[in-house]
Amino acid sequence: MADEPRDDSSEKPSELEQNLRARSTWLRLVFMIVIAICHEVARLVGGVIVLLQFLHVLFTGKPNARLLDAGLSLAQYVYQVVEYLTFNTEVRPFPFDAEWPAPRRP
Repeated sequence: MADEPRDDSSEKPSELEQNLRARSTWLRLVFMIVIAICHEVARLVGGVIVLLQFLHVLFTGKPNARLLDAGLSLAQYVYQVVEYLTFNTEVRPFPFDAEWPAPRRP
């Protein structure tokens, strides 16, 4: 009979079902949440660096070299975070797979 329900247990799961069951995808979500939290902390630290650098320039007339390096390093870290969160790389940024980026002048 054509109206009887079929037993689909022997059929291969669909691609969607495979994707939904993929442990690696769910694990990546956990890493993405943790890294997104790190990104928010980095934004706060960036704001502090901006304020300190402004005050340094206000009182001395020139930027602080250490704050320049810290800001550049932080900017490179944020770039790595966005790369990972947007699936442009599988390399998880610091503190997971990558080291903290050293400041590099463009």
